[in-house]
Formats: sequence, structure tokens, C-alpha cells
Amino acid sequence: MSEHDTLRLHVPEPTGRPGCQTDFSYLKVARAGEVRRPPTDTAPADTTDLAHTLIRVLDEEHKAVGPWDPQADPQLLRRGLRAMMKTRIFDTRMQIAQRQKKISFYMQCLGEEAIACAHALALYHGDMCFPTYRQQGLLLSRDDVSMVDMMCQLMSNEHDLVKGRQLPVMYSFKRAGFFTISGNLATQFIQAVGWAMASAIKNDTKIASAWIGDGATAEADFHTALTFAHVYRAPVILNVVNNQWAISTFQAIAGGEATTFAARGVGCGIASLRVDGNDFLAVLAASRWAAERARSNLGPTLIEWVTYRAGAHSTSDDPTKYRPADDWQRFPLGDPIVRLKGHLMNIGAWSDQEHSQVQAELEADVAAAQKEAERYGSLLDGHIPPIESMFEDVYKDMPPHLQDQLQQARAGV
Repeated sequence: MSEHDTLRLHVPEPTGRPGCQTDFSYLKVARAGEVRRPPTDTAPADTTDLAHTLIRVLDEEHKAVGPWDPQADPQLLRRGLRAMMKTRIFDTRMQIAQRQKKISFYMQCLGEEAIACAHALALYHGDMCFPTYRQQGLLLSRDDVSMVDMMCQLMSNEHDLVKGRQLPVMYSFKRAGFFTISGNLATQFIQAVGWAMASAIKNDTKIASAWIGDGATAEADFHTALTFAHVYRAPVILNVVNNQWAISTFQAIAGGEATTFAARGVGCGIASLRVDGNDFLAVLAASRWAAERARSNLGPTLIEWVTYRAGAHSTSDDPTKYRPADDWQRFPLGDPIVRLKGHLMNIGAWSDQEHSQVQAELEADVAAAQKEAERYGSLLDGHIPPIESMFEDVYKDMPPHLQDQLQQARAGV
């Protein structure tokens, strides 16, 4: 007989189920301002402690404290708050449009707005983002990206710039540094590393920014990307958005129980940070730090953004089936909009009155954009790209078999 007990397989469990309260004690929250900020040329191995703590700038009273305070101009922070508000309003209206059957599918970034909106301010024109489907804030932070164009893509109407070939929310804006979203999760990580390597090979100055969720880090492409980024010191920022849940599985299933996702970067020889993703100032500071490393030929940085998916995974999901209903209200990192608003009010750069005025202004802007987009059609009226668009943009000269298929499609065969 063996002197050992029988073997048992460990299957991670979430810290709360429907009808229960989530125990967020698993999330070790450092005090704002207590985490050190190393120089940008620090060795990757010397960031080990930064991959296991939580970089924070805004304290409980919304004051900016500590070495990671980016000392940002108040006007820049005002712009960031407006971008987050705009993103949340956009999401709300598009969610309603989906329920009205004007859109087939939608994915919100409720509670995560600070990550994309602050990160966008650390990038330069020409840098390329390889996002997932929850980084609409990268686009909505920019004045040169039309909400009408974004909405037309969602509606797959006759003005859709990608001609109905992509699932809604799978935007593509090359001129805005927003690479076509890949529906196959994790592929964008290795694509971003390849793009960054190409930029270095061409002696260019542009960097890449890759995005992935906690669940997709279990995919092989994630690990391949880390290897190539480390070996070739690719000028890329590797963003892991840990919003605690994949489609319906807790982040521990992807490996976030006994360690952090940021620690995987250190293990691959990549400088790594773990950051409060609901703290706009911390996101801005960490993004600038990582971007400076990339631009200075110091190699990649992996950043784990700790946040919470406040809403459903998509309009096809019902989170009440697998997690407590009050999770977001209990999440210890709070609401990113409330926190940045409080900071701006502390320094005299915002007020409740202005907040209400901006809210009304942005709601009117989003409503006007939706009205304009619906002029080109929605799922309700069938104004879609012509049948010919299915066969275009693949070959320079359409081969005979596609010409035959096109003729059959036109004839309704």
C-alpha cells in the first residue's frame, strides 16, 4: 500500500457564485503611492516585485500620490475624463440599439474605460494597436475617428467601411493606428510582435501595442509572442487586461490563482508591471513608461491591467448565471470615471455642474451620430453592402470560379 493519499486534481473555483457575495480578499491591493518607480532602463529581472504588487496613484480621497504620479497637465486629464464618459455613453446607446435589433451583436467595456482611454494618450501617430473587442476607447479617445463610421460598422450597413465582412465591434482603422480586430483570440498578440519587429528591421520609430484578455493568455499564441518579443527585444507593449472573467470562467482558470499574469512576462525575460486599471493616472504613467522603453530600444514591457468587467461579456451573455449580481459595486478598485472626476475636482479643474453639462453634450453627440449612421441603414431595413462586395478585394483579377459564383449570386441561384 502507498503511504500517500490518492492524487487529486485541482480545479480553480471563483470566489463567488450567484446568490453569494464575492470575496475579493484574493486581490492584494497596495496602498496608493507605495510602489517604487524604477528608471525606464531597468533590467527585466529587476521588475519582479512590480509584477506581484499593484501600481496605484490615486488614493481613497482621489489625490495623486507617489512616484508614479505622471504630473499630467489638467487639460490632458480633462480630455481623458471626457473620453471615458463618451465611451460609456457610446456603449450604452449601442447596447440599446442591439436590443432594438438594429445591431446583431455588441460588447461593452463598462468599468474598463480608463485602460484604453489613458493608454491612447501615451502613443504617437503611426504607432499601431492590435486590440481585442473591448478597446473601443482607443478610437473614441481620438477626435479624428468618426462615431458614424464606427456605428455603420456595427450595423453592417451600406456605409460600413469593412463592407459587412466583420462581426460588429471588430473595427479596422489603419490611419488611426487600430489594426483590424482578429476574432481568433490571442492571434493579435503574435501579430503585434511581428509588426514591431518589422518596424525595427526597417529602422522606423513606431512601436506596437498588443492587447489580450486574462482568459486568452491560456492560448499558445500568447506564449509564442512573449518568446519572440523577448528574444528580439521587439518594441512592443504587451497589455493583459485582467477583468477577472473570460466569457464565463474566472481568471484563475487561465492561471491567475497562484501567481499573476504579469509574472509570466518576468519569467520570459520581459520587464513587467501590474497596475490598477481603474486608476487613470496609474494607467497613463505605466503606459508612458512602457512606451519610452520600446522607443529607446530597451525591449518589450508586459503590463497586467487589473480591472473588473462590470457588464456582460457580450449581448449573448447573462453573467447572473455564473457570478454575483453585486460584484462591480463591491470591487475594491472602484469606478474609473468617479475616481478621475474626484481628482479633477480636488485640483479645481472640474465641477459637478460641468460634469452634468459634458454628460448632456456627449449624449447629444452620440445620439446625433447614431441618427446619421441609421440613415445608411441598419439590420431592421436591410440596407447592406451589395452582393458584389463578397467577391472583391481578394484577388487583383477575379478568377473564373469566383466570376461564376458572382453571376449565380446575382441571379439568386
